[in-house]
Amino acid sequence: MATQAERRPHRPIHPLQAFLTAGALPLFVGGLLSDLAYSSNYQIQWINFAAWLIAGAMVFTGFALLGALIGLVRARPRRGWPLLSFLLLLVVFVLGLINSFVHARDAFGTMPQGLILSVIVTVLAIAIVWIGFSSLRVGATK
Repeated sequence: MATQAERRPHRPIHPLQAFLTAGALPLFVGGLLSDLAYSSNYQIQWINFAAWLIAGAMVFTGFALLGALIGLVRARPRRGWPLLSFLLLLVVFVLGLINSFVHARDAFGTMPQGLILSVIVTVLAIAIVWIGFSSLRVGATK
């Protein structure tokens, strides 16, 4: 007798939160690339680009953090994804906010702290998007 595979949608991340989290990633990457461009040729406009890109990423990250907080409150006690999502987004938000404050300084005063913070925040944003989207599964067999 054949067994029927039970297919349950396993959605550890809400689609809107996934959109907001994934929307912040290219903005953080753009801020990092702008910091790298500034460190190579010292054109002040690159720091302005980085500051605006990081500010846009912080808007997305703030709303994703709010969604993660709602998901954490509504989560079942045994599931670990909402807590991990909230903590990673909180770290990204705090470090991104510090990075925004660093980029608000004079252009010459942002290096090397701005570049280092941009690298750290971008790597963490890549990690949270990777974790969030790699655990999206259609279902599993019992």
